[in-house]
Amino acid sequence: MAKGEGAEGGSAAGLLPTSILQTGERPAQVKEPKKKQQLSICNKLCYAVGGAPYQVTGCALGFFLQIYLLDVAQVDPFSASIILFVGRAWDAITDPLVGFCISKSSWTRLGRLMPWIIFSTPPAIIAYFLIWFVPDFPQGQALWYLLFYCLFETLVTCFHVPYSALTMFISTEQSERDSATAYRMTVEVLGTVLGTAIQGQIVGQVDTPCLQDPNDFAMASEGVNRTHSTTSLKETQNAYLLAAGVISSLYVICAVILTLGVREQREPYKTQQTEHTSFFRGLRLVMSHGPYVRLIAGFLFTSLAFMLVEGNFALFCTYTLGFRNEFQNLLLAVMLSATFTIPVWQWFLTRFGKKTAVYIGISSAVPFLILVALMDSNLIVTYVVAVAAGISVAAAFLLPWSMLPDVIDDFHLKQPHSHGTEPIFFSFYVFFTKFASGVSLGISTLSLDFAGYQTRGCSQPARVKFTLKMLVTMAPIVLILLGLLLFKLYPIDEEKRRQNKKALQALRDEAGSSGCSDTDSTELASIL
Repeated sequence: MAKGEGAEGGSAAGLLPTSILQTGERPAQVKEPKKKQQLSICNKLCYAVGGAPYQVTGCALGFFLQIYLLDVAQVDPFSASIILFVGRAWDAITDPLVGFCISKSSWTRLGRLMPWIIFSTPPAIIAYFLIWFVPDFPQGQALWYLLFYCLFETLVTCFHVPYSALTMFISTEQSERDSATAYRMTVEVLGTVLGTAIQGQIVGQVDTPCLQDPNDFAMASEGVNRTHSTTSLKETQNAYLLAAGVISSLYVICAVILTLGVREQREPYKTQQTEHTSFFRGLRLVMSHGPYVRLIAGFLFTSLAFMLVEGNFALFCTYTLGFRNEFQNLLLAVMLSATFTIPVWQWFLTRFGKKTAVYIGISSAVPFLILVALMDSNLIVTYVVAVAAGISVAAAFLLPWSMLPDVIDDFHLKQPHSHGTEPIFFSFYVFFTKFASGVSLGISTLSLDFAGYQTRGCSQPARVKFTLKMLVTMAPIVLILLGLLLFKLYPIDEEKRRQNKKALQALRDEAGSSGCSDTDSTELASIL
């Protein structure tokens, strides 16, 4: 895909003598490049594959890092909590920091975003692998894991923030960006499945014992290593290293496919731009843009709802429903359902509009959450609910990334001279999403502590089971309803999108007719 597509006709009109161009021929030359805005299926797949590394590694860390630190690396619980909390907080902070650095980046032969993706990959996989390595110096283990956890989160942010902003630079057509986003969301949901499956299958032999009597916790530190029935501690450590190696290899493969299969484009109407908007001025403009504020506020509540379910899903299945050995299978059912449903939601939003898809897609989880809250433990019904929940998870995955480009287009029309703000839009959305994740983690842990949660207990008191049920059902329902109310204030409907599309096309045509970039000149020369 050549850079500068969509401006070739305008470049020709600007370079050729006007006597050569007949009046009746000009409309055809303006419209002809629109055909070249189409992204091939190969382009979309290569772009989508780039979303897998973030999801695969994030899923593996999210589900397995805590138990790895406590039972395999044998870090004390207080130090483990510091590692997890500081790592999560640093992960949220790095998004706007990386967005700031990207906004200061200049255009290179590889683009403005691609160099970040390319050069962050090698150190990222090294840091990820070292997270799952147990060093020989027990006194410095906590510092080791804190260092490499924060380092990896920084590097993966250097990959994911520019990758997210790349959505705006693979095509100037809204429909093509929406279609590529659907491909991306499908691969990302599949990435969560792969992360769970790879890590779970390889380290599945790890058997963390539970205590029949909670009062035996003081004896656990002495006997826990001798209760592993099928494998030694060293073999368990090797299993985690093997899983890290497989996931690191997958990370590299996806980065290579993204780099070779996607060409970053420049917006035609930006070629006349000479000054780059400063980060702080851009941040002030972005955070004062009404549609963006309403969009991230709505998705902040809905993201918090789904993250409450995600963060407490394992405990809920284990203690409230009593399905200790079915957790991974239920999670797999949710993720597979979401993977197969994303193309359906992509068709739905193109047919009925994105706001309608938000209302129906996200609210579809509410009846099933109510069913889980009211029913007794039943494995078959739980699987049905898991599959149905995956449908709503797919909508929650797809819609934010599909609607953000619309907000950016609206911003460009209202602030036509403010360029280079795309990373700010995406990085601060990711920041608020991770902030929601941190809030959900804090609320869950604090609530369970107040309820009397027994560490490593084979069963939990009734108050803990009730608290888990509220965290997985009623609290998400309330947050979803609040988020949907905020979406009522979101102003960009389908009519507004069509108006913005026409206005942006007029800007591109005007910029193309007044001059051309170096790339346009090269392409025009080859055509002539």
